[in-house]
Formats: sequence, C-alpha cells, structure tokens
Amino acid sequence: MIDKPYSESCEQNRAPILAVLREVFADRSHVLEVGSGTGQHAVYFGAELPHLRWQTADLPVHHPGIRLWLDEAALANVLPPIALDVNRQSWHEGRYDAVFSANTLHIMSWVEVEGFFRGVGEVLETNGILAVYGPFNYKGAFTSESNACFDAWLKSRDPASGVRDFEAVDALARARGLELQQDVAMPANNRTLVWRRTE
Repeated sequence: MIDKPYSESCEQNRAPILAVLREVFADRSHVLEVGSGTGQHAVYFGAELPHLRWQTADLPVHHPGIRLWLDEAALANVLPPIALDVNRQSWHEGRYDAVFSANTLHIMSWVEVEGFFRGVGEVLETNGILAVYGPFNYKGAFTSESNACFDAWLKSRDPASGVRDFEAVDALARARGLELQQDVAMPANNRTLVWRRTE
C-alpha cells in the first residue's frame, strides 16, 4: 500500500495555470500531459475543464501515485497514465490537439529537453497548442535570485539539469513547427509559454 503523493507546489500554482489554460485550451479536446507527477494537476484541471479528455503520462514508477489521485477523483475525462519516457520513441504514436507540461524541462537533461520537443512535434496535430509551465532564463540571465538559487540546487542534485534559457527552448520549438503565441508571467518567478503548431 503506497501513500498518495502530494506536491505543495502543485497546490500553489494550479489556479494561476488554470487561468491560462481556460483561454488557450478553450477550443481543445484531447490533451497529453507530459510528466503528470503526482497526478494533482490532472484531477484539478480535469474537473475544472470538463470539455477536455486529459491523458496523464509519466515514467511507470509514478503511475501508482497518479492512479491514487485518479481513483479518488473518479473523473471520466481524466485517463489512466501511459508510460512516457522522453528518451524513447514509443510515445510518438498518439495524436493530440494540445500538450501540457509543468515543472519538467528544468529537471531533464538538455538531451531529454530535445527529446521532449521531438516527441511533441510528432504527437501534436497541426494547429495544436503546447503549454509549458516553469522557470526560464532570458538572454542567459536569471530573472530572480530565487531562480538562481533553485538552479544551483538542481545542479547539486543532477549537473545535467537546470533552469533553461527561453531562447534555446524556443529554438527547439520553432524547429518542430511551433510558433510562440504567449509568454505569460506567473507567480514565484515562473512563466507559462504557449506555442501553436503552424506546420
């Protein structure tokens, strides 16, 4: 028997993220969440945005915890997790008109960030929307002292991780036919970046 996982940051950031998703996912129908983590975002957004079919996805080690949240919420529009490893091509087979990911790019290696955008380029339909939440640097500079400290903490755990540069991430997106639509300032020095697939 495992305990239901809990993330305080999910509780703190879910309402500001929802405000963005209400707008950019208003005309969407099928969302892939890359890195569902605890499952908290999925059940919250699934309940608040019932027009969406929300596909949870993460490494299999996280599936039991995600299922605990899904079982408790019992939402028909939030689907059980699929195995998703950005290093593997097995997740490139589905098709979605939206992809969402929160607090993932800075815990991945850069090779994995490249794999994330390569996969999104495969699964996202033309005119599809990608929304990514997290901290970003601009022109190689941290936007706050707290983000600089966070980056140092991340690198102490895994030297390949770290707060990503917006320009480098946007270049990966553009290489996959994604055009930046919005760059939304969020609480705690985070951003929500929104791209649309134009080709």
